[in-house]
Amino acid sequence: MFVVIRFRVPEAEQAEFAVRLRAAVDVLGKQKGFVAAQVGRNVDDPELLALNLEFLNIGSYRRALSPYEVKLTAVPLLSQAIDEPTAYEDLAEFAL
Repeated sequence: MFVVIRFRVPEAEQAEFAVRLRAAVDVLGKQKGFVAAQVGRNVDDPELLALNLEFLNIGSYRRALSPYEVKLTAVPLLSQAIDEPTAYEDLAEFAL
C-alpha cells in the first residue's frame, strides 16, 4: 500500500521544512513494514510538496504511526499536511 501526503510550504520555508521532513522519514523508515519513501515538488506549483510512503500493508502503516519516537518526530509534521485522504491500496502494478 502507498500513502501520498501533500503539503503547501512557502518556498522561503522549504529548507527548514526539508530538515523536519528528513527526520520524519528517518523515524518512519525504522518501522516494521516500511518499504520506501519519496519526496517531490510539483512542477507547476513549487509550494506544493508531496511525500510518498510505501508500506507492506495498511496495518504496517497504522502501526508505524504509534511508537513514541514517531509521535514526537513525524506526527507534528504530518499534521501540517493538506486535509485529504492519503492511504491507497495497490490495485495494479505497471512496468514499462
